[in-house]
Amino acid sequence: MDTLELLAHPVRLRVVHALRGGRALTTGQLCALIPDASKATVYRHVDLLAAGGILDVADERRVRGAVERSYRLRQEHPGIDAEAMRALTPQHHERAFAAAMAALVAEFGAYLERDGSDPVDDLVGYRQHAIWLSKDELAELIGAMQAAIAPLLANEPSRDRTRYLLSPILFPAEQAGQAEQPEQPDRL
Repeated sequence: MDTLELLAHPVRLRVVHALRGGRALTTGQLCALIPDASKATVYRHVDLLAAGGILDVADERRVRGAVERSYRLRQEHPGIDAEAMRALTPQHHERAFAAAMAALVAEFGAYLERDGSDPVDDLVGYRQHAIWLSKDELAELIGAMQAAIAPLLANEPSRDRTRYLLSPILFPAEQAGQAEQPEQPDRL
């Protein structure tokens, strides 16, 4: 199974999200973080991610005669580069996008189900904006977002940090020139 195929599943994406920040978690801990998926489902997807080279075993210990493993994201795990993205069909992109959205909806639902969830106090946001950009302006926006987000990806878990999901989604909703301003009638 290639990297895209591995990551194009909502539960596997949620496992990857849970392990960000250098975390090492047992499958039991992952089950607690993904309560809407059965234990068998989480175990199966952890096994697939480990076999596919996305996860490493961080630690093993004996617990009541069984081996309990902690998993972490591989530092050098394979990514999906621009060349691989170009090779995808529109159907592949649609499937990957649907998996990402399903994971996001499931994570948001799990958040809302938690005792004490407070979208206002937690500064939850899910706004959408329609903006007009040239190619240069788009490149500048992406660069600014990367510059703002990249340093924060190295943050490790701590008592004063909450794990947030940030999902920038950007795509052209219209083709350039498609929505030209209609001509105004002459005024007398």
